[in-house]
Amino acid sequence: MAIYLNDHLTGANGGVELLRRAAAAHQGSVLGTSLRSLGEQVAQDRQSLLTLMADLDVPVMRTRAALGRIAEKVGRLKLNGRVLSRSPLSDVLELEAMRMGVEGKAACWRSLRSLARTDPRIDVSMIEELIGRAEQQVRALEAMRSACASQLFAREARGRAATPHAAQAVWRRGHLRGLPRTGPA
Repeated sequence: MAIYLNDHLTGANGGVELLRRAAAAHQGSVLGTSLRSLGEQVAQDRQSLLTLMADLDVPVMRTRAALGRIAEKVGRLKLNGRVLSRSPLSDVLELEAMRMGVEGKAACWRSLRSLARTDPRIDVSMIEELIGRAEQQVRALEAMRSACASQLFAREARGRAATPHAAQAVWRRGHLRGLPRTGPA
């Protein structure tokens, strides 16, 4: 249990950092605002995980947390076609990574919900809320990812170079139905 929860804590740390970095890359845009909001939610979820770990007497393994921070930084070195700068592909790859991370988090919450049947230290209503929020986060990230990928690959298919931050044009046209449109358009 300790290794499992600490692995998820490491993932949460990396997810918060990735969301903050992606939000900063889109600062002042609707996409940036949405990513910042998701980052805040994931940070709250990380705090919920820390609370659950304390309730279950699971210690935080600091070395695992440090390795997670290093892994997130190494993840920035992905092959996106550019060495020192973001490419339009960066948005798609990062959104895919974020979605996979949130799906993993939802699986962790479901595992804890199963454990709650025999362990009264786990607050089932909190776990249910966390599962619902993770499912909503997956839907939001998929809408963003799909819009970015569609925009990027449509431009490439037409033989034109994709514009930086391909998602911005899609967000301005409102192609991400069902997501809150906060911040500047």
